[in-house]
Amino acid sequence: MFEAILINSLITGGIYAILAVGFSLIFGVAKILNMAHTAFYMLSGFFIYIAISFIGLPLIISDIIAIMLTAVFAMLCYKLLFDRVKEQANAVMIISIALAMLLQEIFLMSFGAEYKQIPPFIPGFVEIFGGIRVTWQHLIAIGSLVIVISAMWLLLQKTKLGKTIRVVSEDREIANLMGINVSNICLITVGISGILAGFAGAIVIPLFTLHPLMWVPPLVAVLAAVVLGGLGSIWGSIIGAFILGFAETVVVFLVPMGSFLGGAVSLIIMIIVLLIRPEGLFGVVFEGERL
Repeated sequence: MFEAILINSLITGGIYAILAVGFSLIFGVAKILNMAHTAFYMLSGFFIYIAISFIGLPLIISDIIAIMLTAVFAMLCYKLLFDRVKEQANAVMIISIALAMLLQEIFLMSFGAEYKQIPPFIPGFVEIFGGIRVTWQHLIAIGSLVIVISAMWLLLQKTKLGKTIRVVSEDREIANLMGINVSNICLITVGISGILAGFAGAIVIPLFTLHPLMWVPPLVAVLAAVVLGGLGSIWGSIIGAFILGFAETVVVFLVPMGSFLGGAVSLIIMIIVLLIRPEGLFGVVFEGERL
């Protein structure tokens, strides 16, 4: 059971971390709370399902196409919807929630409420330390999550684009004075967040089930992780996501009917931490470095 808890904690926490990073990027740079972010992750899953089940494409090609289409869709939503009202936080939240529910209803009408699943990229098991059996798909998921999180760190810390994104996040007016096209950087950041959401969907669909309501539970966990780590902090969001992923997995494995308590566990942990540290768990640590 310990090995199962560890592996599932890494996968759940990693998925939450990727989604939380995308959410924090949009908030930190474009200054909007995109409540439809996890709906993009659901959209990626349905793109993959359509590509495999109706077009007959291989899984890897379907994943790449779905990730790119999700990023394009996120950028279109930003330009056509969010960018027009980005100064009104309440309007952005209402529009984003309405967008997520619209996608939900479209998929419900198109594919029904039945749970769907696709075969794993590599079937079967492999034995690791001490004869522990782990599916190849779980190992691929963990390795992919590590690569994506590491790539995001390299992008933000070691590239010119990453430094530009951090400058815009810190002070948009100074960025304008430096000759940075803030609008383009916001659009690029939304595209990156769309890629992250699409990648999370590509990881999830071979491991779990696909259905039109799958965007709701991760939204609760992502919001909790972002607030827990410190609103606007990328690295705080990642740590908060893994804390919540581990806590939820432990509850699912050890508490009777614990699978129904995942969202409640995330919210309870967030509330306790905020009562002790209103700025978030790592608010002081990341005060000078939002991204």
